[in-house]
Amino acid sequence: MTSHEPDDLRPVDLSDEGPPVLPDQTSDDTDSGWGDWSAPDDVSHLLEERPPHWG
Repeated sequence: MTSHEPDDLRPVDLSDEGPPVLPDQTSDDTDSGWGDWSAPDDVSHLLEERPPHWG
């Protein structure tokens, strides 16, 4: 007969409910996490600030 440790007999819930273990993106991985303001999604400011050699 083999001896069982207490953890061997403990039921473990393996359901996939609840929050993820690790988030997809951390707060310091964003612009606001680095202290930057969020920019709008449009690119009009990029077109206005084109370098002179772009014509």
